[in-house]
Amino acid sequence: MLPALKTDGLRLADVLASSLSAIRGEPNRFGLGSVTNAVVLLVDGLGAEMLKARAGHARTMSGALTARSVIESGFPTTTAAALASLTTGVAPGEHGLVGYSVLDPAHDRIINQLSGWDDRLDPATWQRVPTLFEAATAEGIDAVVIGPERYLDSGFTQAVLRGARYVPAATIADRMESASALIRQPGKHLAYVYVPELDQAAHAHGADSDEWVRALESTDAALAPLTRSLGARDGLLLTADHGLLDIPQHGHVLLEGPLLDGVRFIAGEPRCLQLHLEPGTDAAAVAARWHEAEGHRAWVATRAEAVAAGWFGSVHPDVLPRIGDVIVAARKAVAYYDGRLANPHGRSMVGQHGSWSSAELRVPLLRFGAFSA
Repeated sequence: MLPALKTDGLRLADVLASSLSAIRGEPNRFGLGSVTNAVVLLVDGLGAEMLKARAGHARTMSGALTARSVIESGFPTTTAAALASLTTGVAPGEHGLVGYSVLDPAHDRIINQLSGWDDRLDPATWQRVPTLFEAATAEGIDAVVIGPERYLDSGFTQAVLRGARYVPAATIADRMESASALIRQPGKHLAYVYVPELDQAAHAHGADSDEWVRALESTDAALAPLTRSLGARDGLLLTADHGLLDIPQHGHVLLEGPLLDGVRFIAGEPRCLQLHLEPGTDAAAVAARWHEAEGHRAWVATRAEAVAAGWFGSVHPDVLPRIGDVIVAARKAVAYYDGRLANPHGRSMVGQHGSWSSAELRVPLLRFGAFSA
């Protein structure tokens, strides 16, 4: 049986949407009360299981853990798809960012949706729906993104953060201080603060590494004064785009032989392959071949099966060709690499994500200030 998101569960796509509704004084999925200022702090790669396992290194965060502190990210559990869902409030099948790397059907190529933007890919149309920042700005609410300067003008920023003014801040502490200063200014503010350092440490060194723990401690230390600065009409939500797990070298699977027959492109990422097939190739036959070989450690689905199971939410016709003809989502501690390449992308990564495991799918939802009531 194929996995599926909880049909009645709270998800990452509800977080910024509920925060904007709270500023409007409207009912929302999280039951947040009316506020003047709402801050969403996104800690990239901080899975709920990871936080609970290291709670002693994050006293401010762990102090906010309750029975309602876990939500689901969405599928695939990857930054490009997840952040677009956060900032639009809709699933990947609607906003169009359906993976880390995807097929660009108009140009018959695979593109990296975080860093592969060029003049043939328009952020304003590739990401198909208005952002919540655009809605906020149109209503006179100050929509602000606070993050590292290197992302200021990226194509990904233009696609998923449009409508907000971008405030660069170098360190984690600088970003928290910028958010604290913002909510002390007159007017209504919707702020999104981005912390990529934990994800970067996990990819390079693993989630069990000293480097990752130090990044967690730094984030928690910087969070504490921000929470103390919240007034009676200020709310803060802390969440993440995905969790991850460490994949040992013996879990790296080099693909070759019959499994690649008829495969034109491999998109997605090592724990969630999206196979685009040569014209005329039978997707069901390819999926059956993969299921026979890898079904003991991966979920295998044709595009039609994945869409029917709701993996990408409601899928717009323009988005459908971007999704692989066959999807291979790891369910054991493995990662798949194209054995035809001399140096397959991602083989140096320790911490990985993209698939359906609870370590990847479940993320924290921590409430502070007015949102903790």
